[in-house]
Amino acid sequence: MKAYVREAINRLQAESREPFCAYLYDLGGIRAHVRGMRRYMPERTGLFYAIKANPDRRIIEALLPLIDGFEVASAGELLKVREVSGSVPVLFGGPGKKEAELEAAIRHNVSYIHVESLLELRRLIRLTQGRSEPVRILLRMNLRTSALPQTHITMGGRPTPFGLDEELLDEAIAVIREEGRGAVRLCGFHFHSLSNNLRAELHAEMIELYLRKAEEWMERYRLDIEIVNAGGGFGVPYDDAPPFDWALFTSLIARSEARKRLARVQLWFEPGRFLVANHGYYAAEVIDIKPSHDRYFAVLRGGTHHNRLPASWGHNHPFAVLPAERWAYPFARPEIRRGKVTLVGELCTPKDRLHADAEVELLRVGDIVVFEKSGAYCWTISHHDFLGHPHPKFYYLAEGNDHATHANMDN
Repeated sequence: MKAYVREAINRLQAESREPFCAYLYDLGGIRAHVRGMRRYMPERTGLFYAIKANPDRRIIEALLPLIDGFEVASAGELLKVREVSGSVPVLFGGPGKKEAELEAAIRHNVSYIHVESLLELRRLIRLTQGRSEPVRILLRMNLRTSALPQTHITMGGRPTPFGLDEELLDEAIAVIREEGRGAVRLCGFHFHSLSNNLRAELHAEMIELYLRKAEEWMERYRLDIEIVNAGGGFGVPYDDAPPFDWALFTSLIARSEARKRLARVQLWFEPGRFLVANHGYYAAEVIDIKPSHDRYFAVLRGGTHHNRLPASWGHNHPFAVLPAERWAYPFARPEIRRGKVTLVGELCTPKDRLHADAEVELLRVGDIVVFEKSGAYCWTISHHDFLGHPHPKFYYLAEGNDHATHANMDN
């Protein structure tokens, strides 16, 4: 954990009258990370942020000048982006777009719609008949292959609700040419087959497959496409596994033979987690430590209603302990030394766990447990109002210093 993050949490807890519970987002860290990523990116590649990972307005604002646009998966996400910028390029995805969402996408001038089914394609054509300009689309494809890397979440190369099976491409092209003339314009293909892949070599091989498929379809259907959107799926480890090697990945892409053959085609990436996960922290004060059947449990002011990712993915979330010296009571302060403890939340369910059997040197009531790598899919996917506990506070660390600005937000 960075020293200025640690210092900010200690200061904020000291100022708090209630047991401390907050998210801290290091906006400077996010921006520095993205600048570093861009230095490695080959020519004619684009970087979009998939805001499903974390749609916090301050994060969108921080990324706005550094990336090529945003990927959204609902009308609600679209409006979050448009509240920040009315002109930034937006890609609109999602497997179940309602007509009202397609209308909103057109009204709010999205750059491209990722079409995921034949029915969705026909609905879009119906909505766009008579427009002066066709709506630009990418067909999201689900490849029939076993050559994709296997991860915790897989959305392609198997039966899923995502995208068009490649066997349906003949029909999709026919619908575009026969029914959608002047209404939609096919600009390329979109692929997003997996989530949280940690192996750069395998990810590059997957992109090579995407490019070869796009090249094959361009020749077969006599298409002049502009874009291959290779999606996201770049991983962040929540254990001791090595991180995704972005420099290696981009160097492999730069040497790709298929990429060289499609040199005029834009190759886009739309990561979410990889941009923000490492720059978010969920800090929760220990409010009790109790023994039970020869095990120890530390109860936190917080839990899975604030950070559901570890329960959702079934992992132990990485954390650090920040000691706090204040203790206002005349009786002994509960603690555990050099032992194992399970970190749980304040909810009335045994599933409210963030880390099981963690080894700690010293943990006391009043100390702060800081769950690192909490910038993505933590607050957003959580059941915030279960049991009616107060929401955490949100703080934002500015670039170049440890000053934390505060906002009460219901994201």
